[in-house]
Amino acid sequence: MPVHLDYWLHSLRLIAVAYFLGSIPTGYLLIRIFRNQDIRTLGSGNIGATNVLRSGAKGLGAVTFLLDVLKGAAAVILCGKLATIGFPIAQLHGEALGAFCAVLGHMFPIWLNLKGGKGVATAFGVFVVLAPEAGLLSLAVFILLFAVFRYVSLASILGAASFPVWARLTTRASHDLFIFAVEILIPLFIIAKHGQNISRLLAGTEYRFGKQKTQPTDNAA
Repeated sequence: MPVHLDYWLHSLRLIAVAYFLGSIPTGYLLIRIFRNQDIRTLGSGNIGATNVLRSGAKGLGAVTFLLDVLKGAAAVILCGKLATIGFPIAQLHGEALGAFCAVLGHMFPIWLNLKGGKGVATAFGVFVVLAPEAGLLSLAVFILLFAVFRYVSLASILGAASFPVWARLTTRASHDLFIFAVEILIPLFIIAKHGQNISRLLAGTEYRFGKQKTQPTDNAA
């Protein structure tokens, strides 16, 4: 088999592995197993940690967040290892490919008709493996903005958007075009998933954490 064809087939395997891990709908499964409910019928209908938390299942919300972070991190680590099989120089590209596909899997899980979460927790998992310092700095941005403004969506959007900036400043790998493209694309997809939240933020009607909710909203997860 030609080397270039083998390389592309190997890349497809990495895509499948990362997508499968990312597509595991942890919030949906936890609520279904422990409360016999469909999280898609509760609150905003989102399957992510924020909606699980706001549905009243605080413990399950925390577990959902942790598992979503871990599945993103696991996808990056596993794809990085698998990428070196036959292609020793491909580890960083394998990690980046795994990161992107894991986030896409969370956002568009085939098991739930491609209607998943917004990828924030999973993105944090991939960020801290791809560029640990940048990932933690992005988390710091999220925490600061949430503490000040109490909008999960705003903190998620700007925290994610800050990642490629921090990555560029703190890692040499970000000077690789493919890796840097992935570091930009993930935040762009997260921002796109928050389209309705952005509209409500501009209109002043977005849900503010800690205040009495008057109508269902579609917060980050």
